[in-house]
Amino acid sequence: MTFSIVARSADGESWGVAVASKFLAVGSAVPAAVAGVGAIATQADANVAYKGLALSHLDEGATASVALQRLIEEDDGRDHRQLGIVDVDGGAATYTGPACLDWAGGVTGDGYAIQGNILAGEDVVLAMEAAWLESDETLPLADRLMAALAAGDAAGGDSRGRQSAALLVVRDGAGYGGHDDIAVDLRVDDHTDPIGELGRLLELHELYLTASREDEKVAITPELREELEAFATAGGHRDFHAWVGTENYEMRVAPDLAWIDERILDIVRGGARP
Repeated sequence: MTFSIVARSADGESWGVAVASKFLAVGSAVPAAVAGVGAIATQADANVAYKGLALSHLDEGATASVALQRLIEEDDGRDHRQLGIVDVDGGAATYTGPACLDWAGGVTGDGYAIQGNILAGEDVVLAMEAAWLESDETLPLADRLMAALAAGDAAGGDSRGRQSAALLVVRDGAGYGGHDDIAVDLRVDDHTDPIGELGRLLELHELYLTASREDEKVAITPELREELEAFATAGGHRDFHAWVGTENYEMRVAPDLAWIDERILDIVRGGARP
């Protein structure tokens, strides 16, 4: 009832899963990942216990293929399961039980596993693979996963229709404030265009929850700081720091006001808000 891609970034620093389905809140069941360990998608008649078990096997040093084999050997319901795993080194494995409903199957390559069931046809996973391989390896993993997911949808996706989608990416220290490994964790639980909506949320995530690159930072001079403080107080805020906190732009303005992201400065100066 689902199509997904599990992958590691080309630089070996990120792991993630993108998934879509005619199923409510697919992100609550299918994806799991831990930085420096690997990632998994469990679907069809999903055994959600696979998530913790697979990551445990990978953490203990098992390859993706070994972890997958251990999971299905221990599960009497394996004929109805489908899963994809990518390990710490980018090794990949996919499995489709013989009882999964047509079309069902998957493909693997260096650093990725793509699989789906009840699909419009094999073209869905082949289109996802092509989009993954054709995408720029220097792009963030989230963007590459989204490109593959969108390609699968365009090729027919889930033959029953659309309902939900999710994106999970992990990287050491990538979480809010650097306190965990969650780089991206977005879910669209019930929507007529879940992948399109997921893409919109990813754009917002990039603005609000991704740190500014060096080339996006504008140094705050005394004159600019005066302008920023005047803007904030004119809007009823205590100071510019208070405005930044109110608008959730903490990742885009230096705590000591040494710099401001060029997009935030544009908003201050009358640009369109997201």
